[in-house]
Amino acid sequence: MTTIANSPPGTNKVRRRVHKCKPALGHQLQKAGRRIHRPSPSRFRVKADDQTATGVAGLAEFAQFARDCHVDKGLRDAFGSVKDHHLTVYPMDSVLRMLIDVNVAGEGRVFGLEALAADPLFIELAGGSVPSLDVVYDDLCRLDDDHIRHLETMMAAFGLAELQALRPTELDVDIDTTVEPLFGQQENALPGPNPRYHGRPSFHPILAFCPQVQSVVGALLRPGNTGFGREEIPTVIRWLQRVRQSVGPDCLVRVRIDSAAAFPDFLDALDREGVFFSIKARMDRKLVAKISACRRWTTVDVDDLGRPTLQYATVSRQGAYRVVAVRSSERYTGGQLALWDDLDLTVQAYVTNDRDNPGDVIQRHYDGRAEVEPIIGELKYGWAIGKVPSKVFSANHVLFLIKLMSFNLFRAFTRWSQNRVPPRWRTPWCRRALICRPGHITRGPGRTWVVHVNPPADARVPP
Repeated sequence: MTTIANSPPGTNKVRRRVHKCKPALGHQLQKAGRRIHRPSPSRFRVKADDQTATGVAGLAEFAQFARDCHVDKGLRDAFGSVKDHHLTVYPMDSVLRMLIDVNVAGEGRVFGLEALAADPLFIELAGGSVPSLDVVYDDLCRLDDDHIRHLETMMAAFGLAELQALRPTELDVDIDTTVEPLFGQQENALPGPNPRYHGRPSFHPILAFCPQVQSVVGALLRPGNTGFGREEIPTVIRWLQRVRQSVGPDCLVRVRIDSAAAFPDFLDALDREGVFFSIKARMDRKLVAKISACRRWTTVDVDDLGRPTLQYATVSRQGAYRVVAVRSSERYTGGQLALWDDLDLTVQAYVTNDRDNPGDVIQRHYDGRAEVEPIIGELKYGWAIGKVPSKVFSANHVLFLIKLMSFNLFRAFTRWSQNRVPPRWRTPWCRRALICRPGHITRGPGRTWVVHVNPPADARVPP
């Protein structure tokens, strides 16, 4: 029996059980001496006469979850007064809430609203009428800088809500930037560092991610020519202060970031906040010379022949901080340098204010930062944060934060539904299992609606 490459044993069984569909019946049919036969397409007739069918039945449960998380009330209190004319049909808070549903349903562009506008459940959740695209585009341009800051705070609050309940003793905050290449004439789309499309105009957002709860706890959309410098220090410190407020003063908070942040002002700001940091050091000539000349290495591991495979040393200090070099025989990617002709070892260096832990522990903590890369990939391809709806930068910033808020809420909704979805599933599979479920809606008693979905399938061999 052949299996799909790279699929763990039993994967299909788990996914089919989550989706409540019939398992594969190959063994039972084989014992019964039966072979499957595809029916002729002429036996099927398609009729578009069911006005109650929905393809996003899971949005009903998500709407209940979001209401319990006070999403609707928060948006109403913050943005309900933006369009306060007595003739207003689509309040701003309702439009923003509808955009969350659009993104949770898998439509990364505003234009995807046109596909959902024919779904009866989506129409009811939108208030009985779905606005036109022109209304949505205009509303995205209405929010000013104060509204955008408030929206970013709300997005982070939904990501930090679970931390307040967990009260962890240790917490990591990973800070990273990404590039969003653009192919239009958007405002603030400027050429900058772009590893794939050299010279292409882009946006350059910065994100703070907490791996313990798989949530974004800070975000800022920036022009494409913006690097990481002193201007970002107040923003990052504000993010760390909100994290500290959520976890309490006794939690050990570690910040991990790449070498772009290895400059004194940023290090001092982090140290004043009482957080530990592990930052990749800049491998300039001066530091490389110190590492090459270092003779006092602490051996952590050796191979069968007694040769060192993992060593560390404190090679210099930047004020109150130390620079730790770690050399290993098992690391060949990610910017390591081979400095010794007689040793099959490559080296990396880290700046840290952790004065107690050995170098191999500092390296292991920093290596956990690799979790942020697949999350950024998921945000790009599962939530389309690189797709922009407007030429106006503020409108693109608003939708960027709406997508991140949708991501935080959906991850929390997934954990809330963990009895149905394995915790390691990424957005596409979770969305298929929880949101994009077929069903139909009918009127219930009073003014209620009933959403009918498929029951668990019968696993017996069909007669």
